[in-house]
Amino acid sequence: MRLEEQMKSGLLYREYGHKDPVDQEYEKIIEKQRVNAKEMMFDFNNTRPSDMETRTKILKELLGSVGKGIYLEPPAHFAYGCNTHIGKNFYANFNFQVVDDCEVFIGDDVMCGPNVLLCVTGHPLDPEYRLGGTQFSLPIHIGNRVWLGAGVMVMPGVTIGDNCVIGAGSIVTKDIPANSLAYGSPCKVIREIGEYDKKYFRKDVLVNDFK
Repeated sequence: MRLEEQMKSGLLYREYGHKDPVDQEYEKIIEKQRVNAKEMMFDFNNTRPSDMETRTKILKELLGSVGKGIYLEPPAHFAYGCNTHIGKNFYANFNFQVVDDCEVFIGDDVMCGPNVLLCVTGHPLDPEYRLGGTQFSLPIHIGNRVWLGAGVMVMPGVTIGDNCVIGAGSIVTKDIPANSLAYGSPCKVIREIGEYDKKYFRKDVLVNDFK
């Protein structure tokens, strides 16, 4: 099986060291993508705070797709960039990190606290299999209107449903169904988000007129 197929099918692969000419050419393609992401995010992370036009331009050129209203607080980092797809009205505080060796999908109106990590890639447990940097990658899906608290880490292959809130410091290793409050390490569903939350914005504190 070709390197490209291995990367996109969740199987073990190595990013370099292949003997087949087709795989060697693909090694060059992905190496160019990784370097391009580093170069572009270096430029992004060194923009002036007021230069939103340049920041938006860089993200539109780098990412696989991006909606209107994106805001990333520098510094931010992507492994590839081109494999990440972000919807409209996205906000991420500083140190947003995406290991996107395969695709990452983020919906509309998503918010991320500081130090959020989305990581599609893992390594086998057996130490012999890890030699040479052997790894696997599984896509991540983040739904619409999701809030990822500070320090949340989302692991390979995870889907987080619409309207979820993931508490600060959580490590998300399994899918989280829509409309859930979830937190912990590993992250677990605590309860469903519902009518109580329309009346109280935090525990026993009524929603005030903020509009």
